[in-house]
Amino acid sequence: MAAMAAMAAGGGDFSDLREIKKQLLSVAERSRERGLQHSGKWAAELAFALEPLPLSELPPPPVLTEEDARDLDAYTLAKSYFDLKEYDRAAYFLQGCKSQKAYFLYMYSRYLSGEKKKDDETVDSLGPLEKGQVKNEALRELRVELSKKHKAQELDGFGLYLYGVVLRKLDLVKEAIDVFVEAAHVLPLHWGAWLELCNLITDKEMLKFLSLPDTWMKEFFLAHIYTELQLIEEALQKYQSLIDAGFSKSTYIISQIAVAYHNIRDIDKALSIFNELRKQDPYRIENMDTFSNLLYVRSMKPELSYLAHNLCEIDKYRVETCCVIGNYYSLRSQHEKAALYFQRALKLNPRYLGAWTLMGHEYMEMKNTSAAIQAYRHAIEVNKRDYRAWYGLGQTYEILKMPFYCLYYYRRAHQLRPNDSRMLVALGECYEKLNQLVEAKKCYWRAYAVGDVEKMALVKLAKLHEQLNESEQAAQCYIKYIQDIYSCGEVVEHLEVSTAFRYLAQYYFKCKLWDEASACAQKCCAFNDRRRKGPAAPDLTASQPRRNIIHRCCCSLFPSCILVSHQYSHTSCLPSQSVFCNTMNNSDTSNLCIGCDIADGKCNHLLLSTEIPPFVVSFT
Repeated sequence: MAAMAAMAAGGGDFSDLREIKKQLLSVAERSRERGLQHSGKWAAELAFALEPLPLSELPPPPVLTEEDARDLDAYTLAKSYFDLKEYDRAAYFLQGCKSQKAYFLYMYSRYLSGEKKKDDETVDSLGPLEKGQVKNEALRELRVELSKKHKAQELDGFGLYLYGVVLRKLDLVKEAIDVFVEAAHVLPLHWGAWLELCNLITDKEMLKFLSLPDTWMKEFFLAHIYTELQLIEEALQKYQSLIDAGFSKSTYIISQIAVAYHNIRDIDKALSIFNELRKQDPYRIENMDTFSNLLYVRSMKPELSYLAHNLCEIDKYRVETCCVIGNYYSLRSQHEKAALYFQRALKLNPRYLGAWTLMGHEYMEMKNTSAAIQAYRHAIEVNKRDYRAWYGLGQTYEILKMPFYCLYYYRRAHQLRPNDSRMLVALGECYEKLNQLVEAKKCYWRAYAVGDVEKMALVKLAKLHEQLNESEQAAQCYIKYIQDIYSCGEVVEHLEVSTAFRYLAQYYFKCKLWDEASACAQKCCAFNDRRRKGPAAPDLTASQPRRNIIHRCCCSLFPSCILVSHQYSHTSCLPSQSVFCNTMNNSDTSNLCIGCDIADGKCNHLLLSTEIPPFVVSFT
């Protein structure tokens, strides 16, 4: 073990890929011997991405000590029970074993036995109170025994890993971090220790103060923790350097890159990578729930249906499969069925983060706010870095009209995703409800600066300027908003576009910029929601001659804007027939209709009455 640790700790150099492959194959076998299946699988997948080794360079089997030989029979029997998940039985036959491998399996069996009993008692519970009352009764005993071994320096890298897991389960976070760092130094090739350490790091500052071993495994760890901390640019750089170093065939790295693009909502890129990953590894189930989230966001119902059926054929009792099926039913608006499948996923693995969060979303759709709150709280207990759960809690309390609560949860979500415009817009709305308008303005502007995903930050900022009677700033916000919407090159369907044009028309009219006001007015008339706004005009047909019938402007941009038409049937802001402008011979041009063609003595546009009441509009 010492030789192996020394080889791995030789630095973050990837020049000798053959030696790295030897180390990966060796640690994969040692992990499997101790029942650490996920660590073994990770190492095996990474080793598979490298070129095969010739027979002469394959790693030799581990050397057996006297203690290993003495415990071999008990270990072999107990390992067979362990593989069948008979943990108590395995621990019983390993009592008294002295070898490092047998002792680890003994302690690990006791730990898993306690976890299994705890899960059996909590699997049907959604309430945080019930969950808090159920504990793994074996943890305290395990801590006492492992602590004695630790003080006597009798724990190897795997033993230190298990000791760290026990400390984390007992919420002794600082001690757990120290033990995991020690485990990484003793056995740098064990991915499980790195992964557990990753789950305890909350920010980049905390990462800087860790004394980590200088090994190539550190590069994988940093790439993973950057992804978890939403430092996506740094994560993608790390993964690209690993691909350049020789791991271009690694499905693990490809999947992590797809997850990274998913986290920054680059949906097209993430979908493309996931589709490529499915071609390379068609029976892969890991991360397919993330893939289904992307298909859900894009409303790709046929593709999501195919994915769900395909995963059912592979293994319908996997957590990821249940989540994919739940997403499919959610897309079809069958929220009860969706929640049922997410519950099924949690029966398979009560600590599966994605299922808790998605189930919270479904309860929100079903207007069951209390159940949604409980689901989101469970998600946070599993992983405090899950911004979706914090954001979901904020939305739930917003529905319950509890702004101080939702402000707290939105702040936590923003801390985890500082450059996510959705968190900033939610914070701004919350501050606005609490009448903290200055803070709200800061949030909306920041949301626009980091890249507004939903294109709503500028509109909300403009309306806030309106409320504060800051007309110039409001107009600038609306102008930028319209420029952004039309620069996307997509069909404009935003309801707020008509609001922006309406305000700008009024703003330009007040500033006596008639051409600009006319252009905005005509744009506004293209939107149905603005055409008939305003009070209905009085019926003047009985009191006026036919050729002077008055109609109120349909768009109602200007409160007193009226039209003179030759026809009773005129209902448009731009009449098809020319109308003589009654202000042609008037030196006071303030009564001229907007866009009046004075040269030919005809008016084809809006005619403003000389009796224009003052604007009743809040400029911002």
